[in-house]
Amino acid sequence: MSSPEILVDARGHRCPVPTLRLRRALESASDGARVRLLADDPLARIDVPHFVAGAGLVLVEQVADGAGFSFLVEKSAAGSLA
Repeated sequence: MSSPEILVDARGHRCPVPTLRLRRALESASDGARVRLLADDPLARIDVPHFVAGAGLVLVEQVADGAGFSFLVEKSAAGSLA
């Protein structure tokens, strides 16, 4: 049984706030947790995947629609948020 997603709604905030809120949520999440970030800043489509890759996390899903972006990130034991 998987745990529910942690939702981080950063719509209405500009760079770097969405990525910082994602990072904070992941720091307090347990290994294997999934965090969904909602953002409407166009730079998020660049910043979030870059942060995820640099931290050794897994970008499970990235969706763009007319209202913004949704990113689903999984925290792995190998990830580094230091």
